Amino acid sequence: MTSVAVNEKEHSVPVVVYVLPDGERRKVEAVDGRSVMQTAIDALVPGIVGECGGEMSCATCHVFVDEDWAGRFAPVSEDEAAMLEATAAEPTEFSRLSCQLPCTLETDGVVIHIPDEQ
Repeated sequence: MTSVAVNEKEHSVPVVVYVLPDGERRKVEAVDGRSVMQTAIDALVPGIVGECGGEMSCATCHVFVDEDWAGRFAPVSEDEAAMLEATAAEPTEFSRLSCQLPCTLETDGVVIHIPDEQ
């Protein structure tokens, strides 16, 4: 008798786990290549405003990438670092603008913490 291994994580779309300020977790399926910000807005996840529509000019999509996932995205650019200085919530080493974070199968399952204020 032969057995077939099944990859339980195998699926065709990336998933983002948003953690709201009250601790509620929301799992959202994303379109590959779409930003963490736009995915949240499309799914009506509260707390990510994205006033500029992802043009990196408002910092209202500030999030904290879970420590275990922080190294999976490209480093913060100079422009993003400058915008992170203008966030309503105090930035940390895990702060990112969610408009700069693409959803991909490589980031499938990423945990994103939403700050108390934008």
